[in-house]
Amino acid sequence: MHYDILIVGGGHGGAQTAIALRQAKFEGRIGVVNAEAEYPYERPPLSKDYFAGEKAFERIMIRPAAFWAERAVDMMLGKRVEAVDPAAHAITTSDGTVISYGSMIWATGGSPRQLPVEGSNLPGVHVVRTRADVDRMTDGLDDVADVVIVGGGYIGLEAAAVLRKMGKNVTILEAMDRVLARVAGEPLSRFYEAEHQAHGVDVRLGVEITAIEGDSFVMGVRLADEEIVPAQMVIVGIGIIPAVAPLLNAGAAGGAGVDVDTYCRTSLPDVFAIGDCAAHANAFAGGNIMRVESVQNANDMANAVAKSLTGELTPYHAVPWFWSNQYDLRLQTVGISAGYDATVLRGDPDTRSFSLIYLKAGKVIALDCVNATKDYVQGRIFVTEGLSPTAEQLANAGVTLKELAADLMAN
Repeated sequence: MHYDILIVGGGHGGAQTAIALRQAKFEGRIGVVNAEAEYPYERPPLSKDYFAGEKAFERIMIRPAAFWAERAVDMMLGKRVEAVDPAAHAITTSDGTVISYGSMIWATGGSPRQLPVEGSNLPGVHVVRTRADVDRMTDGLDDVADVVIVGGGYIGLEAAAVLRKMGKNVTILEAMDRVLARVAGEPLSRFYEAEHQAHGVDVRLGVEITAIEGDSFVMGVRLADEEIVPAQMVIVGIGIIPAVAPLLNAGAAGGAGVDVDTYCRTSLPDVFAIGDCAAHANAFAGGNIMRVESVQNANDMANAVAKSLTGELTPYHAVPWFWSNQYDLRLQTVGISAGYDATVLRGDPDTRSFSLIYLKAGKVIALDCVNATKDYVQGRIFVTEGLSPTAEQLANAGVTLKELAADLMAN
């Protein structure tokens, strides 16, 4: 079995690569190996609309199943790549199938981190990464009154908001001293802590988990002080481990992900990597090597690779953006805030519409906008152009960011 272009992974990045290749009139054979038995679907709704039952699975599919056949994209579902032979330009799948390729795009994302404590494999302990993960959670919800969520990142907070709407008792256990500590400034963390507490969520910070209790099913979570927090369901949201072992075993450079250059090329010949698993020098993070876990990153990397494979060598250069929906709050983020040395609060959190703006050496590097879509849209140019307004200018909500940007660029 041979494909001119073989895509490993059927998430956002893998699907978009195949779509972009056909849009660019690529006529060679395209194959997609997907570990899941599902056609490509959107991931963000898993902890939001899909979990809440507000969107059927068909509504979160990236394209209908028939789309792939119509465009001659062979979907090999329920197959996992176990080994890569870069010299032979071939992979071996979990069922022993050997597939050769001209070029390969690795778009596997990652697998959820497990809690390294006793009881972490008990029935009733869940992660949120695939449709099957969420289906298992919803199947057992009728018998659940108390839910413990481990991790105060976006996945955990979004799941908490859905579960509170369902009337469940929810406790968030976060090891650090605030939620969203890895991705946001303290004002945003404190705002979301207060919002969840106002909705009845028990938010606990700086806690250590020593075990998950239960015999044949989870019954609670034991903390370092020996308290047991009751739970008939535990959701673990503490990040992912990049799914790159076959590439690294084949000699690809990398560690916490697989290393790629500005064109998303790995160190293996004719092998690209995109999305959550690709460690790259991000221009909007000061050129630091990092992985960006977002739909934007996966799609934009996919488009760049598709162009490179169809005759137009294209570097990856796209401003990162993210979003999160919790209760009636829509958070929209543009840029990477890591390494910031100052923040400016624009607007009043008490109104539940404001922006937190991040600066480094005087330049705007990111914005977190809560129910402030205008700031999000108009603030993007500050990040892309590296504008350097004063804190007073940014805090003055009486002047739109569009007006402020125009003044700064004119002068």
